[in-house]
Amino acid sequence: MSPQYLSPGVYVEEVDKGAKPIEGVATSIAGFVGFTQKGPVNYPTFIANWGQFTQTFGEFLPGGFLAHAVYGYFNNGGGSCYVTRLPGSNGAGGAEASKAQATLPSAAQASIETLTVTALEEGEASVEVSKPTGEDIQEDQFNLKIKVGSKEETFENLTFKKGKTARNVIEVVNKESKLVKVAEKESTLGVAEKMPAPGTYPLTASAATTTALSVESISPDAFVGDAGERSGINGMELADDVTMVICPDIMALYQADKITREGVKIIQTAMIDHCNNLGDRVAILDCLPGMNPQEVKDWVVNEAGYDSSYAAIYYPWIKVANPLPDSESIYVPPSGHMAGLYARVDGTRGVHKAPANEIVQGAIGVEMAITKSEQDQLNPNSVNCIRAFPGRGIRVWGGRTLSSDASWRYINVRRLFNFVEKSVENGTQWVVFEPNDMALWAKIRRDIGAFLRRVWMEGALFGATPDEAFYVKCDEELNPVEVRDAGQVITEIGICPVKPAEFVIFRISQWAGPGSE
Repeated sequence: MSPQYLSPGVYVEEVDKGAKPIEGVATSIAGFVGFTQKGPVNYPTFIANWGQFTQTFGEFLPGGFLAHAVYGYFNNGGGSCYVTRLPGSNGAGGAEASKAQATLPSAAQASIETLTVTALEEGEASVEVSKPTGEDIQEDQFNLKIKVGSKEETFENLTFKKGKTARNVIEVVNKESKLVKVAEKESTLGVAEKMPAPGTYPLTASAATTTALSVESISPDAFVGDAGERSGINGMELADDVTMVICPDIMALYQADKITREGVKIIQTAMIDHCNNLGDRVAILDCLPGMNPQEVKDWVVNEAGYDSSYAAIYYPWIKVANPLPDSESIYVPPSGHMAGLYARVDGTRGVHKAPANEIVQGAIGVEMAITKSEQDQLNPNSVNCIRAFPGRGIRVWGGRTLSSDASWRYINVRRLFNFVEKSVENGTQWVVFEPNDMALWAKIRRDIGAFLRRVWMEGALFGATPDEAFYVKCDEELNPVEVRDAGQVITEIGICPVKPAEFVIFRISQWAGPGSE
C-alpha cells in the first residue's frame, strides 16, 4: 500500500531492495558430558576457556576423563564449549570437590589435634574458638562461631563430656549445624585438655586430597538424559550452537566396572541418535581401552555395529602428561583432543578440510602403535587411527564417518553439509509469512546463491565455476498451486563438496629419454 501525500513537500522513503546476506554459523563448538569436582548439575553450561572451566567445575579428577578432554580441546585450538556435569557421587555417579576443613589443636598441648571441622557448603569459611564468660562456667567448656560465606552459626558452652546434661560438641554441632560437621580426633588427653585452643581457624580444601571419581552405581540412562529436564546427552539440545558431542567419561565408568560393554554401546548409540535427530552436530566416539587392532575392528563392525554419517570413532587412546601426582603420564580417550583439532582445522583451513594429517597437540605417545597393514584393516571399516610417525609427530591418520553410505564417507563432507544447512536455516528466517510469489522465489535464489558463491570461493565446493559447484532452484515447478495453498515454499539446493585426497597415487615408470620410441 502506497503512502498518502496530502501536502506539498519532499518525501524520503526507505525501500528494501538489497539482498539479505546469509552468515555462516559457527562450526566448532563442543558439548561435553561427564563428571567434574563441582559445578551446576545436569545443565549445559557455557565455558569460554580453561580458566573458566576450573573456576566453575574444578580441576582434574582422578579416575575421570572429562577435565582431560576439555583441556585437550582448548590445547588443540578449541574455542568455547558447553559442559554438562552428571550428578555427584555417593551412588549417583560422579564426584564431589574436597570439602574445606580445619583441624583444631588442643589448648593444653598445641602439637595434639582434638577436633576436625568440615564445611558442608562452598565458600570462604572459618571457625572461631573462644572461652565462655559468666558464672558456673567449667574449665572444659568452649564456644564455636562458624562462618561460611555470609552465613553464621554460634554454639556456646560446648564440651567433650558425654551425658544428659552435657552439651557434647559432636552431638550438638552435628545435630544443629547446617554449615559444618565436626569429628573428634583420637588422643589420650583428658576432657578438659581436649578443649581446642582459642583463636580463629580458616577452613581450607587441601589440594593434596583431591576427590577421586567415586561411583557406586549408575545406569546408562543417567548419561543419556532427557531434553525436557536438560540432563545428560539429550539435554545438549538446549545448546543450539553445539556442533560436536563428546562423552569421555563413558570410558571412566567402563574402567571402574560400573558399566559393561553393552552399557558403553547404549550410551554411544544415544550420542549418535542425538546427533542424527538434530542433524546439526556430530558425535566423536572413543574406542574401549586396551584393545588391539583386531579387537577394535570386531567391536566397531560386529559388536557395536554403528552406522551413521553423524559420528566418527578414533583409535587408540593417547598418552598425555598427568597433572596429578600419581604418575608422570596417563592414557586418556582422544575424543576431546579430536574436537579441538576439528576446531583448529576449521579456523585455519575451513570446515571443508578433512580433520586429518594433523598433529595432536599435547599427545606424547599412543596406547598402541599401529602398523600400515593393521590400518589397512581398520580404515575401510571407518576406524580413524592416531599414529606416531618418526620425525612427524603424533598425527590423526583418518577422516571417515561411521556411515556405510559412500556419499557420506568423510567427516568433512558431513560437517560441510551441517554448516550449509544450518546457515541457510538461520539466514532465511525472514522468509516466513512473506507473500509466496515469484518475487519471493527470486529473493531466495539470490540470497542462497550469494552465500554458496562465498562457500565456493573459499574452496569448499568442487567446480571451476559457480554453476559447476552448486545450483539453487525455487520456481513454479517446485511450487505449484497445491504447494502454495499448503503454505509452503520449496527450494532445491545442490552442492558438490570437495572430497579429501585420501589415497595419493604417483605412477612412476622408466623413461629412456628424448628421442626414444
